[in-house]
Amino acid sequence: MIYAGIDAGSRAIKVVLINGRDRRVMGSGIADQGLKQEALASRLFDRVLKRAGVRRRGIRRIVATGWGRDAVTFADTTITEITCQACGVYREQGDAKTVVDIGGQDSKLIRLDTGGKVRDFVMSDRCAAGTGRFLEVVAARLEVPLGSLGELAGLATKPSAINSMCVVFAETEIIGLLASGEKPANIAAGVQASVSARIASMAGRNISEPVVFTGGVALVSGMTQALESALGYPVRVASRAQLTGALGAAILASRPE
Repeated sequence: MIYAGIDAGSRAIKVVLINGRDRRVMGSGIADQGLKQEALASRLFDRVLKRAGVRRRGIRRIVATGWGRDAVTFADTTITEITCQACGVYREQGDAKTVVDIGGQDSKLIRLDTGGKVRDFVMSDRCAAGTGRFLEVVAARLEVPLGSLGELAGLATKPSAINSMCVVFAETEIIGLLASGEKPANIAAGVQASVSARIASMAGRNISEPVVFTGGVALVSGMTQALESALGYPVRVASRAQLTGALGAAILASRPE
């Protein structure tokens, strides 16, 4: 039997197929999110199925998760992204105790027990200033590709202080810094430190190792080091950082109802 997980995130849609016998990943894919969420999810799903040599009727069960999960009406059921992230990370990193997930529009810190179950979590989604969207805005303002933001930050001599908690005001703050002659490298480093500081504030003093980093922001160079500095602990990047939610959804789809 083959099972599928679909993570309809705020910035991207992710699909993972697993073999129910050994839970081996048989196929995966990522596509940009958009207005027609179900159509986009359906097209990506079909592409992943085609590459894996599987037909829709060969899928035993589909679980949807993420911000837009209710729009994926062809899924058999939905499960929250907190539960799916925990399951996916535990599958990839069985000793994980703390999960930091920074996506396009929200940030989550999830604490796991020894069996990979969610012990508790905290989520910040009221402002994009601690998310991938903020980093996209900053990269555009500094005129560098998002993937090069960390490389630019590595050239900093003194990270700029970014104090605004709102992405709109933070962007205005950055414009002011540029106008005053501040180096783009210092701004980039300051932004990464600011995002990481928000995560550390969410975590408080209750951090258990190992800490695993997931979400699209985990793939932005420099962010792991910035997060380690803010938290005061080593941070691992999940091997399938963007796919852990969809992987967890697929695993949960394979479990007896």
